[in-house]
Formats: sequence, structure tokens, C-alpha cells
Amino acid sequence: MRAAVLVFPGTWSDNDCVWALSQVGIESRKVWHRETHLEPDELVVLPGGFSYGDYLRTGAIARFAPIMESVQCHAEAGGLVIGICNGFQILCEAHLLPGALVRNESLQFRCTDTYCVPVNTTSPFTRGLDASRGYLFPISHGEGRYVADEPTLRMLEDTDRVAFRYGTADGRVTAEANPNGSMKNIAGILNERGNVLGMMPHPERSCEPLLGNDDGNAIWRSVLASVGVRT
Repeated sequence: MRAAVLVFPGTWSDNDCVWALSQVGIESRKVWHRETHLEPDELVVLPGGFSYGDYLRTGAIARFAPIMESVQCHAEAGGLVIGICNGFQILCEAHLLPGALVRNESLQFRCTDTYCVPVNTTSPFTRGLDASRGYLFPISHGEGRYVADEPTLRMLEDTDRVAFRYGTADGRVTAEANPNGSMKNIAGILNERGNVLGMMPHPERSCEPLLGNDDGNAIWRSVLASVGVRT
């Protein structure tokens, strides 16, 4: 399997994503925001960073980049797309995912480890994860508080589209574990078909024991398993 790692002006987690994907055998190519070609069988990754300096609003300018029309078509055709941190913000701004990411409740930048508890374990990104435990993923953001109106929150709950909630190592979802004030402790959500995932924590920073843990690889291995690749 191959991945296309998108690069916008201000993206800085592209190399991290390429390295993390290589740990499970996924080859990657970087795709500049002005390009428009994506292969049908590629995993498309929108990495973290500060696209366009976060001017206007996080992800609001990046959504108009030429590559985003291709991302839209890729998703509509059933292709796999994951947006991490700023990538999640871009997906919401592009209306590939509902809701928005706004200033942290503390109004401070947060850079810390968090535990993310899988809620949906049937999507291509989460089917290999254990819902009874938390996965250790770092966060690094100032605008990562997920918000949506009540009908959208109910829809996400009713259709099993909440992918991750902030919680504890033993799988409990608690208010104390919420690092940014996200509604319902939401750390990641899926689109209706389950082929697009947006999440604020950084699984690519949890890819080898040298970094403290390799929990993030569980997501990439789930993707491989979903397309029939044994790991």
C-alpha cells in the first residue's frame, strides 16, 4: 500500500507521517498543495502543522488549495483519508467532516500526552483497536476543541461516527482526561461512510519505542488490514 502525504505552506508534520508509515511498511510520497493527482488506492494523509500560518482561521485557507478538490473526489469514491491536527481542521473547513475546531477552553496552547479511547472499532482506521483501553497519542495545538451543534452531536453518536474520545489508560472517558474542552470528549470523528477520519492527537508521534510507545501504529495496521494486507 502507498500513501500520499499532503504538504501545504506551514505543514511541519509531513516527515513525521512519512517516517511513521514506513514503520509498518507503507511507502509514501509527498504531494504539494498545488498538485491535483491522487492515486485511487492511496491512503491520503493531511498532516499537522500551521497551514498558511493559521491566518483567518485554522484550515480555512488550505481548504481552497487545488489538491483539496482531488481529496474531495478521492473521499467520494471511497478512498481512505486521514487528517491529523491541522489536517482535521482542514477537513472540517472543507466540509468533509462536520463541526469545527476552535480555541482550547484554557485559551492556551497544549502540548502533552493524552489517552484516546476508541469508540468506533469498525472503520478502516479503528477495526484493529481495543475499545477497553486508551491509546497514548500526544497533542500539540491551540485550537483543538471540537464543537458542533446539538443535532450534529446526536447524529455522530447515533450513527457511530465518534472515532475517539479523550480518556484514561484503562479505557475510561472522564472530564479530567479532556485536555482542550472538546464537546463529549471527542478526539476524532468519521464521515458517514467511515473512510474519512479526522483526529486532533498525533498517532505519527507514537510510532516506535524510542519515542516512548508505538500505539499509533495500531491505526496504520488497521488501515493495512482493511485493504487485505497482513502485518
